[in-house]
Amino acid sequence: MASDEGFSDFFYAAPDGLKLHARIYGEANAGSWPVVCLPGLTRNARDFHELALYLSTKAARPRKVVAFDYRGRGQSDRDPDISHYNVGVEAGDVLAGLSALGIEQAAFVGTSRGGLIIHVLGALKPAVLKAIVLNDIGPVIEAAGLAHIRSYLDPAPRPKTFAEAVDAQRSVHGADFPALTDADWLRMVRAICRETEAGWLPDFDPALVGTLAGVDFSKPLPDLWPQFDALAAVPLLVIRGGNSKLLSAATVEEMGRRHPGMETITVEGQGHAPFLETGTLPREIADFLDRAERKSK
Repeated sequence: MASDEGFSDFFYAAPDGLKLHARIYGEANAGSWPVVCLPGLTRNARDFHELALYLSTKAARPRKVVAFDYRGRGQSDRDPDISHYNVGVEAGDVLAGLSALGIEQAAFVGTSRGGLIIHVLGALKPAVLKAIVLNDIGPVIEAAGLAHIRSYLDPAPRPKTFAEAVDAQRSVHGADFPALTDADWLRMVRAICRETEAGWLPDFDPALVGTLAGVDFSKPLPDLWPQFDALAAVPLLVIRGGNSKLLSAATVEEMGRRHPGMETITVEGQGHAPFLETGTLPREIADFLDRAERKSK
């Protein structure tokens, strides 16, 4: 049963037994592709709350929406073995969640790491992918962008109050996100942090930062062009932050060359990764999904 906030909590077991969590919006919506939302490296299902409410209740064609917490994030259990914090294991966790929910096919929205997981799902179970929205991610990750992420995760702030948490996020991300309003920043902090006795802390296992320790940011990172090329038949929308350091305009151009039907949106005044609930993005995402589903019939 949905809560007053518009969703219900769903818990399931990962293939290795870890207890994992997802949010379900519009559970009774049927007849259209469900939407699966996959967050970034240290983010969680709350990132998609406003978008999920729009897609499940306000869009012309309301859809069931499932937003996942990966292991070690949000309400999912932490993994004592940090080597399991990788896109391969997390893709397997997503497939286990879909199986537990009885979802065989869906449209997928992936922010950053979520988009990488979608690439892996295309190799593991391509039939599950009916349409794809990649939010500021592609087959080439700019090393400078990933280094920037590590730079602000390493000395993770420990603000004592909510106001201090908001100020901390503005100080790190404000230059890349001049378009955000005060309400956007407040919503961001509520999504990525949790209130504890020690203050407002990032809602992920701190050990997760260690998975970036061995990356040499002076060298190009491995690309996923073969995996991307395998998605050529799947309707695709790519959203890029105009100030993104992780996804370059050149990579988006090459993605479009390899996937001629690809649609693109550039979000000015935002960096990595654009807030999908801002501006006209919810309607544009809903319209893309509707177009893709109509063309499939």
